[in-house]
Amino acid sequence: MAKLKSITCGEYTLSFDRTLLMGILNVTPDSFSDGGLFIDTENAVAHAKQMARDGADIIDVGGESTRPGSAPLSAKEELDRVLPVVTQLTCELPIPISIDTYKPQVAKGCLKAGVHLINDITGLIDPGMVTLAAEYNAPVIIMHMKGTPKNMQENPTYHDVIEEINAFFHERITTARKAGIKNVIIDPGIGFGKTVEHNLLILKHLDKFIYHGCPLLVGPSRKSFIGMIIGLPPQERLDGTIAAVTVAVMNGAHIVRVHDVRQCKRAIQVVDAIRGA
Repeated sequence: MAKLKSITCGEYTLSFDRTLLMGILNVTPDSFSDGGLFIDTENAVAHAKQMARDGADIIDVGGESTRPGSAPLSAKEELDRVLPVVTQLTCELPIPISIDTYKPQVAKGCLKAGVHLINDITGLIDPGMVTLAAEYNAPVIIMHMKGTPKNMQENPTYHDVIEEINAFFHERITTARKAGIKNVIIDPGIGFGKTVEHNLLILKHLDKFIYHGCPLLVGPSRKSFIGMIIGLPPQERLDGTIAAVTVAVMNGAHIVRVHDVRQCKRAIQVVDAIRGA
């Protein structure tokens, strides 16, 4: 694991002397793996607390499904879903809370409620998100996606997937730095406008992204490329997820974003021990 400076998230600090776990909390009726399970605020908060007990270092709250083919929500509807949850979590959980959104209006409402990070699947393409993150001194996760969730899996093609993602990162990191955003995390966007082969190449060559000097986040959890390899639905992809997470950490990931925190935590502890031997 590359040595990196710690990141300040409000009253918390993310240090990278070990692999960090981001627990996924989808407050949606239609996410590909857990849609509808945590649409109720009480259930969502209880699940977040369980993930924290299981070893999550960050909870990532999302109110809009970004599964392939999904249509966008209005900012109001998204805020109505996430705001009650993040408001409660920032008061009751002693770890950073991230908001998974590409809408500045949603991010602003959540930052006002105490959220610590912005996780933007569009990589801060909206100038309003850049301005907002700089204004609030909020760390940002810049993810790569080809297209939009609605069309991203309609025959995604690259001349060189690693090279093109790196070019995207260079441009977006430069834009963020110029705007005064101090803390940037990068995510190559497993499953977002990529074929199975693209996803496998990304995991195999994660070390190619480390030269940017930013913490590297990878989110392979229950993704369709795992299902295509092992022939199982999302709820039965734990074994494949652990394999992908293990490879990601061995190849340089600093943060992994997962649904199954307890099981992935155990796997990562072993991988970190091997890497540190």
